[in-house]
Amino acid sequence: MKMIRLSAQKTGRCIFLLCTMFSVMSHAQDERTLDPYANETKEERDARMDWWREARFGMFIHWGVYAVPAGVHNGKEITRNNGEWIMHYEKIPVDEYKEYAKQFNPVKYDPVAWARLAKEAGMRYMVITSKHHDGFALFPSDVTDWDIADASPYGKDLIGPLADAARDEGLHIGFYYSHAQDWVNPGGAKRGFEEGDGWDEMQKGDYDAYLDNIAAPQVKEILTRYKPDILWWDFPVWMNKKRADRLIPLIRLAPGIITNDRLGGGYKGDTDTPEQHIPATGFKNRDWEVCMTMNKTWGYKSFDHNWKSSRDLIQKLCDIVSKGGNFLLNVGPTAEGEIPQPSVERLKAIGAWMDVNGESIYGTTASPFHRLTWGRCTRKDHSEGTTLYLQVFDWPSDGKLLVPGLKNRPKSIQLLQSGAMLNAQSIAGETPGIAIEVPANAPDRAVSVIKLEIEGELDVEAVMPEQDSDGTLKLEPVFADLHNRFGTNLQLENTHGESHIGQWSKSGAWVSWTFLISRPGQYRVTAKLSSEKDSKVTWNLAGKKKNDAMIEATGGFENYEVRELGIIDVKEAGTYSLEIRPDKEGWNPIQVRSVNFDPVIAR
Repeated sequence: MKMIRLSAQKTGRCIFLLCTMFSVMSHAQDERTLDPYANETKEERDARMDWWREARFGMFIHWGVYAVPAGVHNGKEITRNNGEWIMHYEKIPVDEYKEYAKQFNPVKYDPVAWARLAKEAGMRYMVITSKHHDGFALFPSDVTDWDIADASPYGKDLIGPLADAARDEGLHIGFYYSHAQDWVNPGGAKRGFEEGDGWDEMQKGDYDAYLDNIAAPQVKEILTRYKPDILWWDFPVWMNKKRADRLIPLIRLAPGIITNDRLGGGYKGDTDTPEQHIPATGFKNRDWEVCMTMNKTWGYKSFDHNWKSSRDLIQKLCDIVSKGGNFLLNVGPTAEGEIPQPSVERLKAIGAWMDVNGESIYGTTASPFHRLTWGRCTRKDHSEGTTLYLQVFDWPSDGKLLVPGLKNRPKSIQLLQSGAMLNAQSIAGETPGIAIEVPANAPDRAVSVIKLEIEGELDVEAVMPEQDSDGTLKLEPVFADLHNRFGTNLQLENTHGESHIGQWSKSGAWVSWTFLISRPGQYRVTAKLSSEKDSKVTWNLAGKKKNDAMIEATGGFENYEVRELGIIDVKEAGTYSLEIRPDKEGWNPIQVRSVNFDPVIAR
């Protein structure tokens, strides 16, 4: 096995390594100059991030040697992990895993077709794995033979042609690089193992030597050769500031590049990267991007047919953008170089929707509304006023779309799909808003978009749940903020015409509601829910003492019953947030249909 052996096969490698190390060391002499964007002004940052904020939608590509086993090793389907993690989860020895590279021959790879597909889907940028955790480089590397040029029969660059094709289509290009975790190159981090250790003797080595001799030189290679627009770090195992300081100066090699938050060492980069879930409310004062798969896996898995529908993906795109984020949607090509047909079909369906409704996505910012029960909203501010795009998931059956909280009278209201002009009336009563008269049938099965032109300054009042005249308060699922974490899938569901919070199967997810209390007092807090087993939760009004509640099983998820959480004393009128979190020790899945506050003592 070649570690850092400088063979005659690659002349100049020694000089390359020494120059790279000297460059990194020279930058490290002055910590104040390490991060080139450390002293960037807001105006400079806005200019650098402008294309990314305009784009809103991109393609993620996870591709590598792991596409050869495609989730199957020694004749067994490996169901418990993503396809790209097969080496780690099966503890495949290095030499054995390297045999897969001899079968990695993507002769059907067509980078032009990939870029055109991304463009047809309405995407504005692409990000591909230049090196994933198995350490295999999809580009000819001068620092190791574990790359596409030396270890595979294909023998030539994969990411360079894609960068060229993307730019020819007017798309930006980015490279994912696993800088810390590496399961083949000695010394690279292995999750779950001590530093320098591994499941194979050939993996063991010095982590700092790996960073100096593999990671740093390879990052320099991809930045200098291809000048990407994005560098997508991943998995900072064992990274600290001193180690990250060896890599951060290298981003100077691609001026204007955008980086994410996964380098480690306290460097936050430009974008936050929630994975496989959509944050409840987005991120304040930070650019962010949801990365998500179409099925369950990032890398290709031959037997993973659990595909999200195109309707679901379009609604996820709207949800993310309505909160101010970008959507990086993944494809996992086969070892032959083909994007799976179900992915192609979904991308084309999204593209057809974007052809009509793309203006409600590109260059938009977050919704001004607290919550819309029927869908989402994006906005564009301009010199004459504001354009609002109402993205309707659930089309009203009575012919009236209620927009609560909007005090402006729109200058014009238009269906994007047909161009038809619509009328609206002001909503009578204490809550401001308008009621838009809409056709009986939804123009689009996935998401219908209505465009509102507002002259002058936008005036929206936050509309949230509040007490009835008798002091009772009902918190329904549609007004909940669902807080998912990596690996959780908490979501709003509807059965038999009633909504509930479902898929609450893991303790990492939690729920909150924001609401108004106008009548202080003591309240009995109950929840209408269903469960198969007894479950323990903690709950509190934000900033208040946490309370424990033991929830008795209801006899199954189809059987909803009321369970008491406890008594809470609200001393002042105002806006409050109720949080319900699983207790890690006593948690079992539940489904929630509503949470209710009933007065015990009113003040």
